[in-house]
Amino acid sequence: MNPRVSIIIPCYNHGQYIREALDSVEKVADKNLYEIIIVNDGSKDVYTIEMMDKLAAEGYHVINQANQGLGRTRNNGIRAAKGDYILPLDSDNRIRPEYIYESIKILDAHPEIAMVYGDAEFFGDKSKRHVVGEFNLQNMMVENQIDACAVYRRSVWEAVGGYDEKMPIMGYEDWDMWLNMTFKHYKFRYVPEILFDYRVLGNSMLRSVSSSNKKLLYKYMDEKYKGYLNMDHLNQELMKICKRNKKVSLKLVAVLYFPRLLNFLVKRNIIKDPDIF
Repeated sequence: MNPRVSIIIPCYNHGQYIREALDSVEKVADKNLYEIIIVNDGSKDVYTIEMMDKLAAEGYHVINQANQGLGRTRNNGIRAAKGDYILPLDSDNRIRPEYIYESIKILDAHPEIAMVYGDAEFFGDKSKRHVVGEFNLQNMMVENQIDACAVYRRSVWEAVGGYDEKMPIMGYEDWDMWLNMTFKHYKFRYVPEILFDYRVLGNSMLRSVSSSNKKLLYKYMDEKYKGYLNMDHLNQELMKICKRNKKVSLKLVAVLYFPRLLNFLVKRNIIKDPDIF
């Protein structure tokens, strides 16, 4: 029987933390629910290399590869996966067992949901609960709101082409994929519970990104998704909304072309709510 969730753990020179990550997964009582795939992305640290050998000897599924970057590393792990659902877990972080149970429950019951995510507990250099909140596209367009540690359908990963292996800056591959999913109309489900633990390190990958590299990243993202920001696309989306809801169509026309008529209709209680959406 195939596992329900494939947990993909990329590792680059983080051998000193990976036992904690593995122990957190193995607190899940039902071992048939998950599989663990560790992808060693060309680690150079002697301790990490030795740890990979130990884990392989203990029976863990370890993939050793030359350094290929985070996006390709995650993709390589997922290609070897057997589960219907994917959970990427950074080698220095930890998950809570409820993450596995809750994600399977939601994704099994709601085929329209593509991805499940929750809050994190910071530990290490900072200690506090990180509340993510409900999905908001406007906020997501500005910067990433959802950590890579989210559970999503493998079929959706395939449909959007996986993680972008050409990202100019490593560490933002998850942000790109969430946007990719969103623009292809996939839905997310937020669980307002602490579902994983995020290690805060002063020398983390994202903390070391320079302002010039961020400009390069934003330029890449703007170019990649410009098709979703032009007026033709926006008009198409508005037409779809109008077809689904005639009241919205009436309000939209009134707001754009007959604002005084809208005020009249509201005063006469013909339109009870002047807000469009």
